[in-house]
Amino acid sequence: MAQAAPWRAPSDVEQWLYEAKTRGDWPGYFDVLARTDLYVADSRARVDAHPGTTVLTPHWNSRTRTECLAVFTAGMLPAPVENTVFDSGELDWFAQAWTDGDPPWMVVNPGSPCEAFFRTTPEHRAVWSWHAARANGGGHPRGQIRTLYVGGALHGPVAHGLACGALLFVSNGEFWNSLANHGFGYSNEKNRLAQWWDITDQESWRGCQERLLDAEVISPVWEFVLDVRRSMALDFGGAVEVEHWRQVAERVLRHNIAAAAEPRITPEGVTAPRHRSEAEVEAQVAGVQRLIGRITRYEARFRADGLLPEGKSVRSVEAWDYGRASAMARWGVGARYCTVAEAEQAVLRAGTAARVNYRSWEEFSAGYILGRCLHFDEEEFGNWYQGVLASHRLLTTDPASPWLNIPWS
Repeated sequence: MAQAAPWRAPSDVEQWLYEAKTRGDWPGYFDVLARTDLYVADSRARVDAHPGTTVLTPHWNSRTRTECLAVFTAGMLPAPVENTVFDSGELDWFAQAWTDGDPPWMVVNPGSPCEAFFRTTPEHRAVWSWHAARANGGGHPRGQIRTLYVGGALHGPVAHGLACGALLFVSNGEFWNSLANHGFGYSNEKNRLAQWWDITDQESWRGCQERLLDAEVISPVWEFVLDVRRSMALDFGGAVEVEHWRQVAERVLRHNIAAAAEPRITPEGVTAPRHRSEAEVEAQVAGVQRLIGRITRYEARFRADGLLPEGKSVRSVEAWDYGRASAMARWGVGARYCTVAEAEQAVLRAGTAARVNYRSWEEFSAGYILGRCLHFDEEEFGNWYQGVLASHRLLTTDPASPWLNIPWS
């Protein structure tokens, strides 16, 4: 009789749970649970009607012959469907939220080789809290490369497009390659999009997704000054001096402003002239000069930190939009603003746009990080920079990194 193939855990978390269960190490099992998010199923209609609430809905279990609550780790979640959603909580949250009327048993990852049943008395839940405290409050750690080995793309164009969002997903401690995405749970995904992107429905999600894929969310001024330098480098065949860059950028900007003040005939008709005051023109010129200074200082820091090779510069910051477009596709799935099929098409488009505009993962990363810093960091080189720098270093050195296993082109 042929021997059954060993179980392939969908991610490291389930593998660690399986190993702890196999050796009978239940403290070790709880230590793993304390370092990850746990998900429970709920009705989407109920959650939408009562946002901010969670109901622990039990099911009859033939093994315990009692009501039992099923919880899942992220790798064991099924593909998203229309009417059933999952919300997440940390182990200590479950310990504190449980009441006397809730199920007397909890089962982790039912039906899998890492399945385990636990009593839910106050004494047992005190043990959960103890493990959570030992894990510094619980929840999954950020700044890790997390891979979905079963159910996630590992090679090919979809995987490449997903890896374009890896800087963000590594920083957040999420699976870099989960297309059928639940993220941090349905409610958290909706809140994330509403808080950070003002996205509250399918229409606003689609509009934002398209703008990201067309690189229209980044500031056009950033691309203007980088495009000026890129053209100069082609014209002069090498590095561009900063002062020369400033002079040419000012000249081009003034020319563009003057041209905009004249009516033009286009296929759509005659465009109305746009007149600017002298003060407005001077303010724009000064702003461009300051931006060139900021970019120059960031690039110097990038070279010192190994983000850029010596003598190299950032070609474009469109990578920041392409990387976020890859992420936005998955956030849309988690919030049920799009289907998995729609998300896949967006991810493929993000990957294609990235390949057209960049020549390597490293070059893409430098463009992404510069865009992020120009928007958030204010030259503080604080968390907005340090976090993504750590992700860049992991993705360019860790043998498990998709950037080291998926060819750029």
